[in-house]
Amino acid sequence: MRVLFAFFLAAAVLSAADLDITRVVLYKHGVGFFERAGQVSDGDPAVLQFQASEMDDVLKSLTIEQRGGDGVTGIRYDSSDPLAKRLEVFPFRIGQHVSVPDILDQFKGAEIELTMSSGGLTGTIVSARRIVGGEDRIEIQQLVLLTGGSLRTVDPTAASQIRFVDPKIQTQFSDYLAVLSRSRNTDRRTLTIESQGGASSVIAGYITPTPIWKSSYRLVFGEDGDPLLEGWAIVDNTSGDDWENVQLSLVSGLPVSFISSLYAPRYLQRPVIQLAQDRAWRPTVHGGAIESNEQERAAVLAGVVGGIANGRRDAMSKMSAAAPAAESLAYRQRVAGNRAIMADLDEVSRREMSSTVAAIAVQADLGDLFEYSIENPVTIRKSESAMLPFFRERIPARRLFIYDQSSGSQHPLTAAEITNGSGATLDGGAITVYDAGAYAGEALVETIKAGDKRLISYAVDLGTRITTKFDSESKLQQEIHFNRGILTTKTAQRETKTFTIRNVDSEAKTIIIEHPVRPGYKLVDMEAEETTADSYRFEVEVDADSTVSHAIVEERVYSQTIGITNLNYDQIMVWVRNEDLDADGRSQLEQIAALKRQLTDNQVEQQLVDQRVNEFAQDQDRLRRNISTLRNVAGQQDKVMQYAEQLAALEGRLVALRDQQSNLRRAAVTLQQQLNSLIETLQF
Repeated sequence: MRVLFAFFLAAAVLSAADLDITRVVLYKHGVGFFERAGQVSDGDPAVLQFQASEMDDVLKSLTIEQRGGDGVTGIRYDSSDPLAKRLEVFPFRIGQHVSVPDILDQFKGAEIELTMSSGGLTGTIVSARRIVGGEDRIEIQQLVLLTGGSLRTVDPTAASQIRFVDPKIQTQFSDYLAVLSRSRNTDRRTLTIESQGGASSVIAGYITPTPIWKSSYRLVFGEDGDPLLEGWAIVDNTSGDDWENVQLSLVSGLPVSFISSLYAPRYLQRPVIQLAQDRAWRPTVHGGAIESNEQERAAVLAGVVGGIANGRRDAMSKMSAAAPAAESLAYRQRVAGNRAIMADLDEVSRREMSSTVAAIAVQADLGDLFEYSIENPVTIRKSESAMLPFFRERIPARRLFIYDQSSGSQHPLTAAEITNGSGATLDGGAITVYDAGAYAGEALVETIKAGDKRLISYAVDLGTRITTKFDSESKLQQEIHFNRGILTTKTAQRETKTFTIRNVDSEAKTIIIEHPVRPGYKLVDMEAEETTADSYRFEVEVDADSTVSHAIVEERVYSQTIGITNLNYDQIMVWVRNEDLDADGRSQLEQIAALKRQLTDNQVEQQLVDQRVNEFAQDQDRLRRNISTLRNVAGQQDKVMQYAEQLAALEGRLVALRDQQSNLRRAAVTLQQQLNSLIETLQF
């Protein structure tokens, strides 16, 4: 039995070449670029192993270069489907604790060869079973074969080897066992690179998630000269593979990167459509085309087919021996040139420094990214980390102190202004400061491009105390403007904050006061030495054992707009009496106010006339009702005549009032036109 199963398992094992890690590039956004290379024998594939969580990035970024042979023919990898779903494609099952009959009975009708002690035997499987009988419950295995037109019973345990005659079944069985074998490690995925055309070397490049590399610096102040800045890179190898003599590069910057789900199979639910069978359909007559552009249609089809063909050729060229390497020739030339230049600079730098630790990185500017290439091969075992010096140079620095009121402390911070004069980008990280041969404090710094400068603070200065006093004043009205009917006013509020700085030490100090930039406020009669995204920086010199005051004055202007047409006479007169209004503006507003007053008087008079007209009309109605009532009453003719005379008199007065109404309305229109014209033309 051991011989039988050893054969089956041996059929599932493929001879494959492993590709060793030769180059690693670590980035600041959580990915690393890996390059693997190795020799592949004729007909053998190259194998890569990955974590399941890495497959999305691998499938998105993998590039292959083959040197020698006819090129890469394909790449296979383990599916992410559950084991049960991956085994659905096979027409047989091999469960746990199965015997040879249990396996062979699933291949009824297949032809097999058995190697027996008495010789070889070939036959077609009819059935296979296990029989348990007798008092001792002994298990007997039987295999029924069709050989030469007759049935024959064979004990499969007597065979030293069993082989399927059909190579397709043999391969299918081997593939089944290979799937089972790979499923034992649920977190590892195998990627197989198939090639042809003889022995060759294969280079594979890809990105996978990795821990970001970290920077830490040591800033050492001496008695004289610029301080020494020493940079160390902290690298973690969590890849599961040893990095032996790899070319390591560290890239600073934040390129765009994302995760795209490419590894997990995607299934779409398609609609189920059934043809109607309940009745016959009437024939449909389709109309002919009115206009057709056969040349354009042919050109479109040719473009589509050509695009598909070109896409296939491009894809195959990337997988062929002529495919570009993960590390381009231009990139290699640029790094080689930078190494030659930086080697000379580094040699001069090393002669000036007394430390025995030397930077081993070559810097290269990659646009928005910056690369530190470690000159010598690096070895970092899996699950290990390493510290590698990548920068060492003296840089310009100025000692000073920084005060930020938002900290809540009355003491400023001991700080330094460092300038990156190295010509290389400095990655952001932690800085440990040493002064006079002793530890002085720690700071954090952002990435500094070449030629840029930063402030770092690393300790509290107990020899300086700073207090603040806040004053505020407002001027109710500063400016009044009138244009095209809009009255605009501006009110200014001025605020003063005074910083009192007391230096009790025996040395003069330079204090940087950071004051927040507030929306809407502007500095008055002063400028800041520097302005950041959210703060002004004012530089104040303080002598030894002395006190200095520094005032920061800011002003905010509030604007208000008012439509003059919406104001009445009294409201306009309030603005006329405003002290901030000049004589010309006051005169123009008085003209507008006068017309507003006339319009108001006209409206009041119209209301009085309208009221009288309504009263006379009501009196007329009353007289008409009385006349109508008394006309048919005997002896009331005199009264009717009296009412008629009163009605005639009221009618004459109504005519006069209606004439007065018309005159007032015409006058109101004229006044409104004059007012509108005046409002449109006046300006101050």
